[in-house]
Amino acid sequence: MAKCEVCGKGPQFGHNVSHSMRHTPRRWNPNVQRKRLLVGGRPMRVYICAKCIKTMQKA
Repeated sequence: MAKCEVCGKGPQFGHNVSHSMRHTPRRWNPNVQRKRLLVGGRPMRVYICAKCIKTMQKA
């Protein structure tokens, strides 16, 4: 899974906990998209999370 190149957000790890309190490993992946952005005046493809995309559209 890719990391966001703007904020550095990556997958987080933890456990699924069932009703019987059995712990099994799981991971939460961020909503990372591959977008074309202007970096230094020229378009580049970067991995960027949905929250950063929304923040950039505000500005």
